[in-house]
Amino acid sequence: MSPENKSVAPPPVDDWSVLLDLALSEDIGAGDLTSALTVDADREGRARIEARQDLVVCGLPIAQEVFRRVDPALEVVVVDGIADGVRADPGAPLLRITGRYASILTAERTALNFMGRLCGIASQTRRLVDAVADTGVDLVDTRKTTPGWRLLEKYAVAVGGAVNHRIGLFDALLVKDNHIAAAGGLDAAVERAVQKAPAGVPVQVEVESEAAAARAIELGCTFLLLDNLDPDTIRRIVARHGGDVVLEASGGIHEGNLRAYAETGVARISMGALTHSVVSADVALEVDLLPSEARGA
Repeated sequence: MSPENKSVAPPPVDDWSVLLDLALSEDIGAGDLTSALTVDADREGRARIEARQDLVVCGLPIAQEVFRRVDPALEVVVVDGIADGVRADPGAPLLRITGRYASILTAERTALNFMGRLCGIASQTRRLVDAVADTGVDLVDTRKTTPGWRLLEKYAVAVGGAVNHRIGLFDALLVKDNHIAAAGGLDAAVERAVQKAPAGVPVQVEVESEAAAARAIELGCTFLLLDNLDPDTIRRIVARHGGDVVLEASGGIHEGNLRAYAETGVARISMGALTHSVVSADVALEVDLLPSEARGA
């Protein structure tokens, strides 16, 4: 286990409480039939959530809240030395849960689903961030998130060391190709956006050529999204405009070509792959039997 980036505060519980309730409702329904039939309702013990692979830990507060919501009497404690953002080795315990076994087992899958998904995003993000750390580029997330999970998935991206862009359509201004087409062209779209943007909100414009980049800057844009351009073209735009505006590369960028784009000199690279194509990390819950229980006493 090793500590990594500075801690990132999770979103407030109220922001993902409904998502958690939906997840519990779809799994438990009218009740946990198996646990009710096989486990004495009053029998207490302990269990742990552990890593089953190398991973960056993420989602501890969410998993804790799952157990507490199923049974407020459960004691759910983060293992010493563990926190969101820490690297964990296979077999490392992450959370310890004490209380009624039936409650622990009822909460198990929902807690693991949240932690597995978030650890997967944080782990992949950290790997990509580390791969280009020497270039100084910032990796940035997108709105390509699982519906309902956006705040948590963007939290996992931040835990992994990348940068959150806008949360939604309401907190940033990005003029994309479809806005340009619907507005009647680049000039019309950019002029309107620059003139009407709220104070303090930068206008970012998506461009798909060197000429469009130059024109957007002439119109007053200071933040460009260079979309679906090859590294050589981006390198030329950086050489010409990089000292005057913020340049972000996007479109078709993945782990295999990330390095080539990072070496163009752009300030930012946005990747939908940080969230939309992640494999959940392998985490599991194991019951910790006391010696007497293990002997069947």
